[in-house]
Amino acid sequence: MHWFYVKHSQITEKQIYITGEDVNHIKNVLRMNKGEKIVICDGEGKDYYCSISDIDKSQVVADILEINDTETELPVKIYLFQGLPKKDKMELIIQKAVELGVYEIIPVSMKRCVAKIEDKKKEQKKLERWQAISTSAAKQSGRGIIPTVQGMLSFSDALKKAAQLDCAIVPYEQATNIANSYDTIKKVCKCKSIGIFIGPEGGFDDGEIEKALEAGFQTVTLGKRILRTETAGLTMLSILMFEIEMQSE
Repeated sequence: MHWFYVKHSQITEKQIYITGEDVNHIKNVLRMNKGEKIVICDGEGKDYYCSISDIDKSQVVADILEINDTETELPVKIYLFQGLPKKDKMELIIQKAVELGVYEIIPVSMKRCVAKIEDKKKEQKKLERWQAISTSAAKQSGRGIIPTVQGMLSFSDALKKAAQLDCAIVPYEQATNIANSYDTIKKVCKCKSIGIFIGPEGGFDDGEIEKALEAGFQTVTLGKRILRTETAGLTMLSILMFEIEMQSE
């Protein structure tokens, strides 16, 4: 069954009105007809199982048959604080992080970041592109929400934002004792909100790690191999997703 997303304002008591690009997709790409079933998500964790009742040039009208809480969202909100990587690596990170259940993605400017975005217009274009990738990945994976890609933060501002969460962890290549790391991961998975800090290609600066530890964040090891920045975050998300879903069974 095909999934579509709408704003809450497009939902009435008995019907949902789909507008914009999805109209062309339903009508001319999927070539759907009246009576066919679709799933519409409000982006807030509700899935509406619907039957198409009308299709015209400007909108698709769907009758609501059933409303359910989405089953694809984790009970924990995971925030990925990603050190800004080079070139188009951020696009891959966003796509896969959304598939793995991330709640929000925050690009972070760190001391060893090679990539820089200093022009506000360029940053806005990047954010629009990244948000479109998040939306596409959410549709593909049947997410109940569309994770937001926030504007770039400095490392100090990222620490302040993460301090508002229940807990935060930092995969760090100099961390040791994988058994202790696993114990830490099991504990943080009981939190309602988790921050993950991932360093850029050059890794974390020693001063950044010190500040993270002072803020009460915990470092963990992901094994004996040094992972690329685009691998480390996805590895951490995979571990958390599996452990959280195991605990919620």
